[in-house]
Amino acid sequence: MNAFLVSFGVIFVAELGDKSQLMALAFATRYKPAPVLIAITIATAIVHLASVAIGAIVGAALPTRPINAIAALAFIVFGLWTLRGDELSDEDEERAKRTTRNVIVSVGTVFFLAELGDKTMLATVTLATREGVVGTWLGSTIGMVAADALAIVVGRALGSRLPERAIKIGASVAFFVFATILGVEALRG
Repeated sequence: MNAFLVSFGVIFVAELGDKSQLMALAFATRYKPAPVLIAITIATAIVHLASVAIGAIVGAALPTRPINAIAALAFIVFGLWTLRGDELSDEDEERAKRTTRNVIVSVGTVFFLAELGDKTMLATVTLATREGVVGTWLGSTIGMVAADALAIVVGRALGSRLPERAIKIGASVAFFVFATILGVEALRG
């Protein structure tokens, strides 16, 4: 249960202001929200399953102290990355507009490709080195889908009035808090 809660919280926060959250909003302005959320859920589940597998392998191969130190550094990088922010490129918007036949397959494919190497994928790998595999997978998947669903609902309701800077700062602070906790655990051994 701890792996689920930690993963849910970390990934939910990591997704705030992320490029894929902007993509979810863009897709939802063109298509009905339900197929968009189904596609996001499928793509996220697949990417995070691979992430958890990688993290479990790395976690089994390394002792806890170095993993905590590396994870702390990774979360500092994620915090800085979040402060820098992500933007939806013209190419990403074009991909969202060009989809024609099956919304779920099209949105899922674009979302899957956008998530490869993204900070939420890397955060899931990091979490899986320390936490339970199933809990991390479920928590990270549900956390990301929840954040994207929130973006769709809030974005449709508030449009351009969202305080993007406040979201970025809050998410970054959360990453720095996680980095501090992991850093202390690494020092304690």
